[in-house]
Amino acid sequence: MQEKTTYMTTDELAARIKYDARTIRDQLKDSVLLEGKHYIRPFGGRKILYLWEVIEKDMFQHSKVESMLVPMANGVFVMGSVRVRKNNDKLFIDFRYQGQRCREQTLLDDSSVNRRKLELLLQRIEAEITLGSFDYQKYFPSSAIAKKFALHKKLSEQNGETPLFEEFAMTWLAEMRIQWRASQYVTVDNVLSKHLIPSFTETEVGNITKADILSFRSSLANIPGHSGNGLSPSQVNHIMTPLRMILKEAADRYDFISPYRGIQSLKVPKTKVLPFSLDEVWLILAGVRDDFKHYYTTRFFTGMRTSEIHGLRWKNVDFKSRQIMVYEAWVKDKIELTKNDGSNREIHMSQLVVDALQAQYKITGKSDYVFCNRKGLPLDNANITDRVWYPLLRHLNLDKRRPYQTRHTAATLWLASGESPEWIARQMGHSTTEMLFRVYSRYVPNLTRNDGSAFEKLLERSQGQAIAHE
Repeated sequence: MQEKTTYMTTDELAARIKYDARTIRDQLKDSVLLEGKHYIRPFGGRKILYLWEVIEKDMFQHSKVESMLVPMANGVFVMGSVRVRKNNDKLFIDFRYQGQRCREQTLLDDSSVNRRKLELLLQRIEAEITLGSFDYQKYFPSSAIAKKFALHKKLSEQNGETPLFEEFAMTWLAEMRIQWRASQYVTVDNVLSKHLIPSFTETEVGNITKADILSFRSSLANIPGHSGNGLSPSQVNHIMTPLRMILKEAADRYDFISPYRGIQSLKVPKTKVLPFSLDEVWLILAGVRDDFKHYYTTRFFTGMRTSEIHGLRWKNVDFKSRQIMVYEAWVKDKIELTKNDGSNREIHMSQLVVDALQAQYKITGKSDYVFCNRKGLPLDNANITDRVWYPLLRHLNLDKRRPYQTRHTAATLWLASGESPEWIARQMGHSTTEMLFRVYSRYVPNLTRNDGSAFEKLLERSQGQAIAHE
């Protein structure tokens, strides 16, 4: 007699195993739930049907770990990476559960046999955690972390259907990590740990109100910024963005209206664009140290961002086609892809830049990076800014300006020379010319001394021709 088979859609499976449908589609399918075993595509179409009996069997099979118990210092067994404590040479488990880092000590000595025992156990428990059936207290009944998870679950059941903010925020962070660059993950993680979690840690995510959000934003104004005058509107907005995203995601999952709706970001003053004149550029290049002349020549005449020029490698410099391929950036002491698709570009090198980089190749050509220190690593921005850039400006009696103004200078010089705005936008890594005209165009008249004079000259020429024909 053929065994009964129950076919389920993604939403039906999510309801059965108490798991989010999006997680099943984006994380479990084809990693834990395999085609041909756990789900099928009827008639070779796009529709997916899950086989409940097979999934249920695997879930129970993965939960039967009693025969492979590993003795723990607090009473039982575990999952994650296997590591050893230096103070006692005992193995311990380091893993993440519901977005939180968890470490539990075992009584096992560090040996290949014991490590293998833990690894085999972890392979089974991983499926439990992934499918949402992992019971922390079952594995660590005496753990303080287990008691914390139990308390959160109890509060959630008593007070409503949404988890505490910290629990949901850490889950959200773990889910978003795959979409972000490492530097963005670190930035958001810092915002959570430093600002959001301390303020909302004991609040259920579904109980946060608009008043709570506005009160929190107001409190940020009292936090000293880099200048000692409190956080800037831009800094406040960067802190509020993860909160907005978290509440929007929670509202979607738990079917409530986000309290963030209707709250506008603080108005941010326009970026101060203080480009150097062409005469000032020549003055700087004539006065800078010889070992930085090629570096600043490249900055002034390519418009590259600081992270881009510091992450520039010789493999991305094409002298034959006179192009610099910008695909990478040096961010937080590591190479990452550029900030967005628009930033990926090929910069045309003028002859001045070609000459500078060819001369630089004789100095650092055997290194990976174009501009590097004696160890072959990218330059440290803070170091060269404080020790080279600012002293040079003081020596030349020029106003103090950030090195980033070299990028603004390139844009204004290109505009002043009459280059196509579309070409300039591509050079700068802008997807459209909108930002170009909004930010830089007002400097063009000052640079070219054509405050309406070009139109005056056109009228004069036309008037002169008309008189000549009379």
